[in-house]
Amino acid sequence: MKGCAGLQESIQQGWPKMGGVLRTIIFAGMRILMVCLGNICRSPLAEGILQDKAWKAGLSWTVESAGTGSWHAGEPPHRLSQKVARLNQIDISQQRARQLAAEDFVRFDRIYVMDSANYQDARTIAGNNWDERKVDLLLNALYPGENRGVPDPWYGTEAGYHDVFALIAEACDRIVASHITTQGQPL
Repeated sequence: MKGCAGLQESIQQGWPKMGGVLRTIIFAGMRILMVCLGNICRSPLAEGILQDKAWKAGLSWTVESAGTGSWHAGEPPHRLSQKVARLNQIDISQQRARQLAAEDFVRFDRIYVMDSANYQDARTIAGNNWDERKVDLLLNALYPGENRGVPDPWYGTEAGYHDVFALIAEACDRIVASHITTQGQPL
């Protein structure tokens, strides 16, 4: 197994000739939660996209999603979220909506919310479990400190779902790349 210098070199070179065992040890156990309002449009897409990108990067992350509201609990993702994901070779059809719970702020290492209203709702739901170091708006991965929201495509057309997919995919690329370049440091 390579020493620290070799590890840093391997990270910078995109992990050439490095077995999956070391990568799994370094990144084992990362648990990430994606949160939107109803857990049927944006956060299921974010869950599927980040899980796919993490897996392809060799990261053993667990990614889940939840909504700040309970209106759609138990339902699959919106049909257009499923369609757009499927068109991008990601299957989110087995996901089921659930409501964010205070315990999630203990269970997950990182929580990404889709907009500022989700952030405020999450803060309320967390209660005494709130830890602002764990929670951020997803698009801050692309636009640090700007607190931009991922638009909710719920009332729009299919084109909006494609736009949302592209935004989330770009943010997830940045999250994965940032994590790898910081050599496994906490997000």
